[in-house]
Amino acid sequence: MSAAAPPGRAARILLVTTSYPDGDEGAAAAGSFVRDFARALALRAAVTVVAPGAADRSGLEDGVRVRRFRAPRRPLSLLSPANPAHWPAILGTLHAGGRAVTESCAEGGITHILALWALPSGAWARRASRRHGVPYSIWALGSDIWTLGRIPLVRSLLRRVLRGAEHRLADGHGLCEDVAGIAGMSCAFLPSCRDLGVRELRARRAGPPYRLAFLGRWHPNKGIDLLLDALLRLEGPDWARVEEVRVFGGGPLHERVGEGIRALAARGRRVTAGGYLDRDGARALLAWADYLVIPSRIESIPVIFSDAMQAGCPVIATPVGDLPRLVAELRCGILAAEPGAEALAVAIREALAQPPERFGARLAQAARLFDVRTVANSFLDAVRPDPGKPA
Repeated sequence: MSAAAPPGRAARILLVTTSYPDGDEGAAAAGSFVRDFARALALRAAVTVVAPGAADRSGLEDGVRVRRFRAPRRPLSLLSPANPAHWPAILGTLHAGGRAVTESCAEGGITHILALWALPSGAWARRASRRHGVPYSIWALGSDIWTLGRIPLVRSLLRRVLRGAEHRLADGHGLCEDVAGIAGMSCAFLPSCRDLGVRELRARRAGPPYRLAFLGRWHPNKGIDLLLDALLRLEGPDWARVEEVRVFGGGPLHERVGEGIRALAARGRRVTAGGYLDRDGARALLAWADYLVIPSRIESIPVIFSDAMQAGCPVIATPVGDLPRLVAELRCGILAAEPGAEALAVAIREALAQPPERFGARLAQAARLFDVRTVANSFLDAVRPDPGKPA
């Protein structure tokens, strides 16, 4: 591979992203993941991150050099080209980001550029690559492909950016196929995951009663209403095998969740609700639970799935997005027959009839796959093979 560093020369990775925490900001999963990924890369390579910030500045953050270019407070993803009032901010961000990437390459020593995501980061990487001869790779995001890819002129730019990349990556199997379709070239699966901080997997229960958990947005896409309806369908013998169900999150279905919890409480069912959880809270919930329920109507690979794999917690999931393939390949839980309340109730009943500890060995393998250090090493091995291997 042309991206390989010569023997004796350390890899120097330029990570280009529009999602990177700035101070107390960046609580969104994407920004948190990118920061964890950069830190993992820095264990084996010199890493510079180019990302938006409140002002132009550069400095070390946990062993990673972070170069900020000034951008509006509102994320670029929330600026609309259809709104003329947003154009100054859009154009200013595009110019500042492109300049920061090009100047970082001009300083010399960069062996590879990784753009997260295809647009605009990939376009910045492509321009810098053509000017300075540094190869680049693209890690695509669903919104790049499924939203921007539908706009004819933007799709043409997206295709050029993807085709110019040495490696095309995506964090979903279905997304990989869509990227390959636009580029006319292969795309490899590389899972995105944050560092949940789990260092030892807890053994799950060998017998009932079991603990079930949900963590996510209370939104129709995430299916919290399907879960509540499924729980209402469970009978007394099923509930005899349940110690407690805990649902955490928040969102537009807040009132619907409250109604569901009250209806279940009226039947004497042990279901409690709470708000959003930070990283420590998510880790604690997944350590407590015997099964995590993912009742989504629309999904690719949710962050909470990779969290569950890191924590060694089996899942009960609806068959949407990449979940059927992952659950089947990893053998990490129970898959419902379809994304509906009745099918989900059947899947929960099936899970309650078997000990979650039976998934332990497979979950240990899945935990390694969804470890951010494993992901970082996979990328570095792809762009910088061992000197003894053919390039």
